[in-house]
Amino acid sequence: MRQPNSPALVLPLLLSALLAPAQTQSAGQNAASQAPSASQTAVQPASDPMDEPLRPEELAVPTNAGLTAPPSAATPSEKPGTELKKSGKGGIFTLRTQVEEVVLHATVMDEHDRMIAGLDRSAFTVYEDGRPQPITSFRYEDVPVAVGILVDDSASMRDKRPAVTQAALNFVRASNPKDLVFVVNFSDQDDIYIDADFTSSIPKLKEALENIDSRGQTALYDAIVASADHVTKQTGVAGKLDKKVLLVITDGYDNDSKQSLEQAVRRVQEEDGPLIYTVGLLDDYSKRRGKRALKELAEQTGGIAYFLNPNDLAQVNAVTQQIAHDIRNQYILGYKKNQNANAGFRSVRVTAKARGYKDLRVRTRSGYFPGQEQLANQ
Repeated sequence: MRQPNSPALVLPLLLSALLAPAQTQSAGQNAASQAPSASQTAVQPASDPMDEPLRPEELAVPTNAGLTAPPSAATPSEKPGTELKKSGKGGIFTLRTQVEEVVLHATVMDEHDRMIAGLDRSAFTVYEDGRPQPITSFRYEDVPVAVGILVDDSASMRDKRPAVTQAALNFVRASNPKDLVFVVNFSDQDDIYIDADFTSSIPKLKEALENIDSRGQTALYDAIVASADHVTKQTGVAGKLDKKVLLVITDGYDNDSKQSLEQAVRRVQEEDGPLIYTVGLLDDYSKRRGKRALKELAEQTGGIAYFLNPNDLAQVNAVTQQIAHDIRNQYILGYKKNQNANAGFRSVRVTAKARGYKDLRVRTRSGYFPGQEQLANQ
């Protein structure tokens, strides 16, 4: 059980400061799908009209919806012994304009779903809104990452948590040792906790992952929006890491968020948003209602959605190892941002061609919303 005086940071207050109230989504907005390769041990989705991707107009949430507004001064948590920490000199959040380069993290696969390393800059072409862009920076490097591990803490997860905890720890062990990781346990909209803030300490992360309550419903979208803000600001971290990832593990679908799926996707598609990898331990009923959401959140940001048999928890460890490998073997491409283009969604596509390879596929974010000022510590 979660102790009343635990040092966890409580995210609901952060959500209320960052996010304008949003209407509760209908059950039909929560279904998701993904068709990973057989090597990913994922369940192949059936054809379903609810699997259709979100249309651009569905993501065009007005900027005054409050999804990117900075919080005012940090407010102490109502939980005894817990506190939202301030950022910047004197606890004041400051603004920094976005850099003039769009940065993409990309994974390249061949026709057999094998990851391809060692390509050079000339192999890639980047398109924004259908127009090719000169590549201004290029790296193939295992860079440190800021990672948020989000674990469903609803009642149905109680028996699954030991296996999930071990898989999450093995994910950290397989990652770059300089990664900084935080852990969020979430259930309903009033129970979203940072149980360990940015750290590389396995014992601290283990303690956080084992600090479970397993009750209530599932406020998945609220947890993702708040965690995306936290990983973007990286409050309290000395020297921000440019690459950001959220790993989400759940056995159900959202049934308690203030935010909708469309608003959550809109938030993570901001220019400095994280890659998202989702792991759904879904039974037949939950698959029907939750696949579309997990698929959209992952695919729109350049990650992968995995769907596993909830009765075969050994798969979770294999999948988290695959995700760690994917994160450490990505190309980093940059191109100059068009400052004169409109502020709406800008689609992005990357292609790759190289001698000796056929039908290379590049996975990266589908696009971004520009012009967002990012929070920074000073």
